[in-house]
Amino acid sequence: MGFDLNAELAAVRGQGYDLHSRYQNPQLPRTLHTIGFDKDYVRGDGAYLYDSEGNAYADFLAGFGVFAAGRSHPVIKKALHDALDADFAAWTQFDCQPISGLLAQRLLAKTPGLDRVFFCNSGTEAVESALKFARHSTGHGRIIYARHAFHGLTTGSLSVNGAEEFRRGFGPLLPDAQIPLGDLDALAAELRRGDVAAMIIEPVQGHGVMMPPAGFLGEASALLHKHGALLICDEVQSGFGRTGKFFAYQHEDVRPDIVTVAKALSGGYVPVGAMLTTDKIFGSVYSSMDRVMVHSTTFKAGPLAMAAGLAALAVIEDEGLVENAARTGESLRAGLAALADRFDLIADVRGRGLMIGIEFGKPSGVKARAGWAMLQKARVGLFAQMVVVALFQRHRILTQVSGDHMEVIKLIPPLIIGDAEVKLFTDSLTDVLEDASKGSGLMWDFGRTLIKQAVRS
Repeated sequence: MGFDLNAELAAVRGQGYDLHSRYQNPQLPRTLHTIGFDKDYVRGDGAYLYDSEGNAYADFLAGFGVFAAGRSHPVIKKALHDALDADFAAWTQFDCQPISGLLAQRLLAKTPGLDRVFFCNSGTEAVESALKFARHSTGHGRIIYARHAFHGLTTGSLSVNGAEEFRRGFGPLLPDAQIPLGDLDALAAELRRGDVAAMIIEPVQGHGVMMPPAGFLGEASALLHKHGALLICDEVQSGFGRTGKFFAYQHEDVRPDIVTVAKALSGGYVPVGAMLTTDKIFGSVYSSMDRVMVHSTTFKAGPLAMAAGLAALAVIEDEGLVENAARTGESLRAGLAALADRFDLIADVRGRGLMIGIEFGKPSGVKARAGWAMLQKARVGLFAQMVVVALFQRHRILTQVSGDHMEVIKLIPPLIIGDAEVKLFTDSLTDVLEDASKGSGLMWDFGRTLIKQAVRS
């Protein structure tokens, strides 16, 4: 009988949520139904998603930062078609395909001071690689990480995850030490114990969109090196132009020992991650021919992933997406700052480029203040979730709450957005906050629904 993908999908059209409930994580469709996010998306194009009814949704989530070049980019699609037609001798496991060497060369050209690349399949795998290489090359076991950090959910990367809700129930984990973000004294105290292999840090944290103080990375690097430890910069979400520099650490005068990347390198099509490091660190692991496979993965450097990565880098360069992220991000933050002057519900606007956090705080209005207290008592973070839902249901804008128990929403749209999307978002948020400031209406009715769900949980 032959295989016809289109026919197979046509047979289950509209059944995605039922199938997921039955065979995958049942809590995902349950959550999406509760908050009204249970749409049937049928395609994506540029900075927009389209549902089965033809409605367009502005995508300020970008697949958690995957779609730097937007969805369905023609250059990336063509590269993948070309790669399929090339019939690569993929994964022979005993050859050296030039396509992976070419992508490694292009990546290293963007990271002065680093010399070698290990390709893998995801951000968490890149972090796992970084932790292994750091521990082996230094001979030390402990890894320092920052409060609220997110570096992945596999066991090693979970050991440097600063969110207790992800760690709970999965111990014991690797030896670690958590410090407040940007706290040099705390870092120094841990280093004096003499057993630290590295500090891993997101130059802009995904959870809460928080950044260390200016100059911290450089001072931390010097301190780490003084004690024989390494600096690992996790650029899985902040890399490839998102912050207005190719890598977020490049906002400072610092050269990390290891950099991890993924997400946007995929072009939105084929998962790929990479760990970039120095000859010295790489050579300590791959020190002889009998150690050639001491760190590896079956699906490393697949030709489709490499083609997607090469095309994604070309699009970022050719279309000036790094510069656009800096320019459009500045415009968006300026618009949000103006809203903060108008609405006391906005406590802070922060971030770099098109990685922006909007933090909410207690309003001054009597009704709004009572509603705020009601939500806070049930669960911190419900107000931000209420804003996210209102933006989605009223204005078809997809965003996310930036972390558990945080009144912060995060904006990480494709790097291709322009003035139209900036205006759309600021106008829409204005409408939502005007309603929220009144302390009554449909938005607060939905807040009560969230409270009931939180209480049941």
